[in-house]
Amino acid sequence: MITKVLIVDDSAMSRKIIRKALPHEWEVTISEAADGSEALVAYQAGKADVMFLDLTMPNLDGFAVLEALKKQEAKVCVFVVSADIQPKAHERVISLGAMAFIKKPVDAEILKNELKKAGLI
Repeated sequence: MITKVLIVDDSAMSRKIIRKALPHEWEVTISEAADGSEALVAYQAGKADVMFLDLTMPNLDGFAVLEALKKQEAKVCVFVVSADIQPKAHERVISLGAMAFIKKPVDAEILKNELKKAGLI
């Protein structure tokens, strides 16, 4: 089964790094969004089984996206990918339904391990 992956980050370079860090053996189709508003539109369009979500973005930040997805009881596995290392940020994203918090810059092995823990690969 092919997994639909949505990479959400206002930095094109960060989106590219996440894309390259995905396990090569994982069968995916990848979509991208540059902010939280685009992410919610892409989710509604059926483009996300798994979402890699930055926290700090213009228009709608990652926290607001998580809140919106939680309200909708969305069926998507969200992995927050952020440079924000504050424990409060970690706690908040997990309480909002994120599967894990992955620190930037993304390490491919850590990413793969988190996907394994979530039963996605």
